[in-house]
Amino acid sequence: MSTQVIILNGGSSSGKSGIARCLQAVLPQPWLTLGVDTLYAAMPAHLRDSDEGIAIGADGSVSTGDEFKLLDIAWAQGIAAMVRAGARIVVDEVFLGGASSQQRWRTALTGLDVLWVGVYCSPEVAAGRETARGDRVVGMARSQAELVHRGVVYDLEVDTSRSESLACARTIAARVIA
Repeated sequence: MSTQVIILNGGSSSGKSGIARCLQAVLPQPWLTLGVDTLYAAMPAHLRDSDEGIAIGADGSVSTGDEFKLLDIAWAQGIAAMVRAGARIVVDEVFLGGASSQQRWRTALTGLDVLWVGVYCSPEVAAGRETARGDRVVGMARSQAELVHRGVVYDLEVDTSRSESLACARTIAARVIA
């Protein structure tokens, strides 16, 4: 079986979205890209910045409530269903729960061929990107840079503080195509 799902896990502003777009350009078959930002945009407004949904603190910290957790599980299972129906998907994810977040995805993706990719970026570089973007709460990138990797096991790791998105995508694609 060839790779059906690529999970890119990294903190905010680590370069996951850029890598995902580059993967779509370099992989020979069509791949969809979905991620936590897609889920966030699809959520009802009342669940954004709420205790039941997802709340982003002034310091960039992120907390999730019960409603978000239920939607997040359904999201992972829905992506798995799309893959089982024949789609290839790159998931742009932030494992706020570290190993427990990976386990939720492992459960949803049981029986599928998944490539687990850690997208690392130094806290300083990620914070600089966050500031340059201007659309994120300052502090989020720095606080997530290491947190999201705790206890997570990867097949492959890339570091966007040392390599451009395209180079990282080519490294990942070489693993998928091999």
